[in-house]
Amino acid sequence: MNSPRLRLLCCLAVPLLAACGTGPSEVAAAPPTYTCCEALDVDRPYQPGQTLTVQWTVESPDEPSSTSPQVELAARLTGPYGTVDDLKAASTVPGLVTFEAAPVRPVGAPGERPVSTIAIGADAEPGFYDLTTSVIGDGNTTTSGGSIVQVVPKP
Repeated sequence: MNSPRLRLLCCLAVPLLAACGTGPSEVAAAPPTYTCCEALDVDRPYQPGQTLTVQWTVESPDEPSSTSPQVELAARLTGPYGTVDDLKAASTVPGLVTFEAAPVRPVGAPGERPVSTIAIGADAEPGFYDLTTSVIGDGNTTTSGGSIVQVVPKP
């Protein structure tokens, strides 16, 4: 029996066999989730020319993920509707306008507080506006939420 050849063969084979083993598999940590909005963002009247700030709420998993979330946060304001009932009924109203925030792409850092800002046009008509928020994630899955924002005339 040729001992040096056997040792060389073992040196090559043992690491390969170890790599083929069924060791414990790692489960990927859940990414953070994002929801909108804080009550302070929507529960007050706005005037034309003001900026609506949407502060996203971040729910971090118990185990932080080692990869950045691949999500885009979007917010838009559409109106005016004459009444809240018209808005809720999604009535087709002539003259609706939409103001949009630039997309926000959070990095998932601990303590991160993503913010979307929507500039309400200086010529925005008073009324009720539908604030629609979306979280677009991996695979283009989208979750949306809505709130009602009131725009009042300038004094």
